[in-house]
Amino acid sequence: MASSAPSSAYSRSGTGRGSATGSRKTTPSSAGKAGKKGSLTCSSDSSIGKLTAAHPRPSAKLNPKTVDPFKSPAKNQSAFAAVYTNGGVPCRLFHGSVKHKLAWDTSPEQVPFDPILVTLAEGLKESVHPYMFVARTGFKELLEVEGATGKVSPILPKVCIAVRAALSHAEGSVFESALDALLQLSEVAGPLLNQHLKLLIVPIAKRMMEKKHRDRITEALQTLEQNGGKEALPSIKSKVPTYSSIFG
Repeated sequence: MASSAPSSAYSRSGTGRGSATGSRKTTPSSAGKAGKKGSLTCSSDSSIGKLTAAHPRPSAKLNPKTVDPFKSPAKNQSAFAAVYTNGGVPCRLFHGSVKHKLAWDTSPEQVPFDPILVTLAEGLKESVHPYMFVARTGFKELLEVEGATGKVSPILPKVCIAVRAALSHAEGSVFESALDALLQLSEVAGPLLNQHLKLLIVPIAKRMMEKKHRDRITEALQTLEQNGGKEALPSIKSKVPTYSSIFG
């Protein structure tokens, strides 16, 4: 009987140590710490996302505004964008290694100015790539074809209305491109443009007080007078009284 006591005591002692090391129970405090750690991780990820949205990467500033090819067509898509997307303009943007250019499906000499030139003129107010590039480059290249004066003459009123709309655009870059397009049109139309000058100069005169456009506008008015002759001066002076004639 005496020898059995130490054995049972040893057994209870061994069992106790095995229980303490073999299975550790999760206490409420440890579960709370794990939950807090997970919460902190989520909060950190959320903060990083907000920081990225507030401060976009520098590379985002290097690319112009571009149409998202994976986005469904907008309900308020411009007329030019719709026509171009549906193949109504016989040219496509060619992405070169150095610079972009237009690839015409039909030779520009054979492209009908009515309605293609009018459509391109309406696209001059585009500010999103590739529409703005196609409209501006296409307009310029059509006016460079042989016999452009005779082709543009019958549709000059339509073209002038479209150019005026671009000149009235709020964005400065669109206005400057429209001004370039107007001078290209003036080189081709010459005095034929005089009867439309008042219509075209109204939005130009409104920007005359803007310092960044003032010199460019003065040069443009001089070019319009030179291409239109002395008959162009009254129309220019009626909208910009401070203008000084190049003919003295």
